[in-house]
Amino acid sequence: MKMNGAQIIVKSLKDHGIDVVTGIPGGTNLPIYNEMFKSGITHILARHEQGAGFIAQGMARSTGKPAIVMATSGPGVMNLLTAIADANLDSVPIIAITGQVALPLIGTDAFQEVNTYGLTFPIAKHSYLVKNAAELPRVMAEAFRVAVSGRPGPVVIDVPKDIQMQEVDVSDAGDETVIKKTDPDTRSIIEAAKMINRARKPVIYAGGGIIASGAFSELEELAQTGNIPVAVSLMGLSAFRHDSELYLGLLGMHGNVSTNLLVNDADLIICIGARFGDRTTGKLAGFASNSSLIHIDIDPSEINKIKKSRIPISGDAKTILSFLIPHIEQKDRREWLTTVKLVKAANDTSPVYLPNHPVSIIKKIAAAASPDAIITTDVGQHQMWVARNYPFARGRSFLTSGGLGTMGFGLPVAIGAAYANPDKEVICFTGDGSILMNIQELATLAELNLNLKIILMNNGQLGLVRQQQELFYEGNYYATKFRTATDYAGVAHHFGIRSVSIDAGMHSSFRPEDYLNQKGPLLLNMHIDTEYNVYPMVPPGEANITMLKEAACE
Repeated sequence: MKMNGAQIIVKSLKDHGIDVVTGIPGGTNLPIYNEMFKSGITHILARHEQGAGFIAQGMARSTGKPAIVMATSGPGVMNLLTAIADANLDSVPIIAITGQVALPLIGTDAFQEVNTYGLTFPIAKHSYLVKNAAELPRVMAEAFRVAVSGRPGPVVIDVPKDIQMQEVDVSDAGDETVIKKTDPDTRSIIEAAKMINRARKPVIYAGGGIIASGAFSELEELAQTGNIPVAVSLMGLSAFRHDSELYLGLLGMHGNVSTNLLVNDADLIICIGARFGDRTTGKLAGFASNSSLIHIDIDPSEINKIKKSRIPISGDAKTILSFLIPHIEQKDRREWLTTVKLVKAANDTSPVYLPNHPVSIIKKIAAAASPDAIITTDVGQHQMWVARNYPFARGRSFLTSGGLGTMGFGLPVAIGAAYANPDKEVICFTGDGSILMNIQELATLAELNLNLKIILMNNGQLGLVRQQQELFYEGNYYATKFRTATDYAGVAHHFGIRSVSIDAGMHSSFRPEDYLNQKGPLLLNMHIDTEYNVYPMVPPGEANITMLKEAACE
């Protein structure tokens, strides 16, 4: 049977269960779009390729399934790069299918030509430049497999326009090789169990790998069987029940004081699906320096890359834990858990917040929201306030940019999550600095009419940068204050989004249920004071136990 490259791509999408893609068409990917027109696949027209990439991320992060984004060559690809890099650092399975100038034009500085393969190879899990349509059945099948196997990540398929139109015989269905699963190293697992059983003060450090593998019940069983407290990275939030007595909470730069102290005091760290990022460890030499380490990660390159482990185990977290748990002895660890309670009580007492403080706002919204709501954030102070204070449901309920820390992430990711989860409440917390980065996606939201609520923490500045200037740069505030006040409620209204502004003096009478219970999109422009800072905070270059504490500073 003869098919052209564009037909092969669209058929593969349908064969892999893809019924929606997002992106923006252009000259070099129109053959694909022409075939999609005939296919029944729904297309979400983003207003910017970076927005499209993050919409795809919202679908993939909230479901665990690969999502598709499309862009044309040149500026289309360049606009998509940030979303690809973000997906790579946070292990998100998206597939970017990009148009390219015709093969004979590659290397001639043709109109809208960039080296997509060269640009994306360092920031994607894998990249392809397709030079013959006959390769496409194999490439498409392989791309779906690569995106979700092992440590998930983004895959880029760059297809020249003439290859999209090239007809080939596709009687061969392509490479459908299944990667063989191998049993984990039983010897290492038994040794790890012995070390855990001997430990007096163990702590589990759980990361995004728990969420990626769906190892929620296994993590809980391990913790409860051994009475082992659980700390989480930013990407590990929602991996463990926040109401459990064993939950320590967030670890690292803006983590709980008690969490950082207890991890420092542990004699064994059981790291599962995390990679010892600098925002989690602080000064590496001062991170759990007296602890032994068991490191479980699906990516072998992450083991011993930053922190030397006593027992390294490479494999899927769910699989490894299912082998490990039968070897774990039931322990009461009464002395250690008593210490945990005392350290928490001595260090985690929060001050009484004013009604217009972001923490008060977040807690009010959490109390009114659905218990299984999906929460997205942008990057900045609001991100840390939410991470520290929102009671996330267990599962894929917290979507944030961890590794790349991308401002402009929250709104389009929330759009993707709301589209992929129409039965769930989706709330996007953002800042006035962040929302401006992809504010054009309000038009996409209005068009889709999704049940998405945007909570804009508006302090008229780049808050987290200003905070660092205050604390570490002698209060030399430079290039962080917005000199012109943007009417965000007015902007949202003119995009077609219902919007309300709430001044700082109105927060005491603010009733979130009056807004969250309304159907459709809504933007709440919440004015907050400029001087609020996020605490605790580990100063840059310091160890986690050297924290600036809220009671002393605010």
